[in-house]
Amino acid sequence: MTAPHLPLPLRGRTARSSRRAVLTGVSGAVAALVLGTAATGRSAVRAATSGVSRAGNAADAQVAAEVKAEFLHGWRGYQAVAWGHDEARPISRTRNDFFAPGHTFGLSIVEALDTLYLMDENAEVARCCDWIEQHLDPVQDAPIQVFEAVIRLVGGMLAGYQATGRPALLGRARELADRLLPAFTASPTGLPYTHVNLRTGAVHGDVATLAEIGSNAMEFGLLSRLTGDARYYDASVRAYRAALSRRSALDLLGTSLEVETGRWADCASVAPDAPVDSFYEYLWAAGTQLRDSTLTAWYRTLTAAILRHQAVRLGGRLWFRAVDFRTGRPHGRVQQQELGAFYAGLLAKGGAPSQGAAYFDAWTAVLDRHPVLPETVDCTTLKPVDCRGLLRPEYANAAFDLWRVTGQERYRTAAYRWFTAMRERQRVPGGYSTLRDVTAPAGAAHTYADLTPGYWFAENLKYLWLMFAATPRFDYQAGLLSTEGKALVGLRPAWV
Repeated sequence: MTAPHLPLPLRGRTARSSRRAVLTGVSGAVAALVLGTAATGRSAVRAATSGVSRAGNAADAQVAAEVKAEFLHGWRGYQAVAWGHDEARPISRTRNDFFAPGHTFGLSIVEALDTLYLMDENAEVARCCDWIEQHLDPVQDAPIQVFEAVIRLVGGMLAGYQATGRPALLGRARELADRLLPAFTASPTGLPYTHVNLRTGAVHGDVATLAEIGSNAMEFGLLSRLTGDARYYDASVRAYRAALSRRSALDLLGTSLEVETGRWADCASVAPDAPVDSFYEYLWAAGTQLRDSTLTAWYRTLTAAILRHQAVRLGGRLWFRAVDFRTGRPHGRVQQQELGAFYAGLLAKGGAPSQGAAYFDAWTAVLDRHPVLPETVDCTTLKPVDCRGLLRPEYANAAFDLWRVTGQERYRTAAYRWFTAMRERQRVPGGYSTLRDVTAPAGAAHTYADLTPGYWFAENLKYLWLMFAATPRFDYQAGLLSTEGKALVGLRPAWV
């Protein structure tokens, strides 16, 4: 395969599924999705965002200023106690190694890079780039989770390169990707091993979840385009093909596969929850980014099956239940992870806007009861199953996507409400902290879990900033963000 050409996104070809036989008895919306005839949201995105590049009103500017102030509060907290290390523990004023104990990759620096750029913090961008060029070591003698390294480090440096034009960032991203490739190339099936030692190339982790298998096409596709080296995207597509070839007669996928045999290790279809979530996200996003009609067709086929076999209405709200991927039989009670909330936006972008809006409204009903969303909820009662509040960004992500597709103000209102609750409940003197229990009284010291995750710098406030700041540094019509919130398409570089 030659290195892919990346066009402007949201203009890709739609692909028709040839599998018309599966449409018998399916609703019109689902059938349209399978056939690629449902509205994709492209024209809606253009209409909704056509005026975004113009200066916003005073109220928008005030919200943007609030958002930026909170981001910088968290950023300064990280700088004060953990600069050069992966993550900050803002209460104990210590640091956390994310990938491997005793090893740092400056994760929060890489995660924050394009957010700082979008917020016009040029001096901080330069400082981050300097640190990456001088200190980030992609050849450490440590076993690294491939999935996290791709979406966080490779993606972050690629976004930084496109923003700043500093060639060392592209070189470092490529060097790291080369060190990760054995996870793909050593596999007899094309399904990637989950971990690789960056120095030795030794691989391990022979049971991979769908997210670990398929969340790399955006970063590897962009890297192939920028370098002219097809190996990265080839590896990504081979992994996707290996998983898709093992779908059931219902067009559903299980949760995890044995890398060396290709056998299913877990036969539950749990979409859109982790650990399969971003597998589906990247089919749509990379298909759009790369104009890869095969990825787009796969997205439509799988999404139609999920809507057909897993969607369920409880109390008038749309949720998704786990089922056996071979038979469609439900698995236990209907529970949902906050990590799955992103799916509302993906459905809207991918051709099912009414279902996306309904799923977003279901999560808004949870927010009515718990201003900070719990990690997992019982979909019948809306009570927490897992009470932790891990500074997750998925609800804001969905609000951003739905706003771009529909132009409806209610999504910005919802996102601002989410932001103010996070500010009230999770802001601490040293930044922002995860919570042990979202139901505990606000400000209760014992409930803080004492971590500012690296993804907080990549995602949470970026979505709010883009909704309210009308920044000229982002192409609102063409832009695409990765599952880690990296602006891999649509950054407008200041250096051109």
